[in-house]
Amino acid sequence: MPLSAPPEVVSVGLGVHGVRTRRDVFRLPDLWQLHLFTYSADLTVDGTTYAVAPGFVSLTPAGVEVEFAYRGRSEHLYVHFRPREVGEPSYVPVVQDAGTAAPVLTELLRSALEASPTGSARVTAEVWTALWRVAQLGARVTEGGQATSHQAVATAIAYIEANLARPLTVPELARVAGVSHNHLTRLFHAETGDTVIAYIRRRRLTRARHLLVASTLSIPAVAASVGIPDLQAFNKACRRELGGSPRAVRNAVVVAGQAV
Repeated sequence: MPLSAPPEVVSVGLGVHGVRTRRDVFRLPDLWQLHLFTYSADLTVDGTTYAVAPGFVSLTPAGVEVEFAYRGRSEHLYVHFRPREVGEPSYVPVVQDAGTAAPVLTELLRSALEASPTGSARVTAEVWTALWRVAQLGARVTEGGQATSHQAVATAIAYIEANLARPLTVPELARVAGVSHNHLTRLFHAETGDTVIAYIRRRRLTRARHLLVASTLSIPAVAASVGIPDLQAFNKACRRELGGSPRAVRNAVVVAGQAV
């Protein structure tokens, strides 16, 4: 499914099923289907049956027959859409457990639903974001563009990105990821080639370089915003990771398209 351009969103809604019948069989000849489940059921897509549960998400291509076997009243958020045939395709499993991303997906789809009568541009933006989230569930990407498939590592990386400005420790990240300190350390190194601490340090300095070059924030403010408020430590980190002092990085000029 290509995601390089926003999809054409045809319908966003809340489906209510399993009231009069415990089984639905249908297909959408020209539209893809995205479902976010709040119930347990059996979903059969093109002859393969999946057990879905609250927090699971499914993505069905156009023209594929689906069968739902409900266990009672069942509600799910859905989107019917046409992908734009632009760019390289993203390969997404038919059914996935959204895990910790389920609340975010729920918020995005409910926001799209609430905006659907009048806000077509907003609907498209919310759905496009949700589709990217779904596409990234099984393969998160590290700073260097390397894919990481283990949920604990993906959770730890997401937490690091959201909290670079505050102190971070490996035990704290392990608690967030739901694994032991040692297990996270092993997983992180296996999937990123880095220790957790080295990854945090590099991400902090990458963000610091951006702020030094692209903003007029004071150097102390930049240091604080990336979690290294001690200016001496920040200066040493910049020299080690960026090849110069914070002021030297900021004062770099562009000659013939290259920073010197």
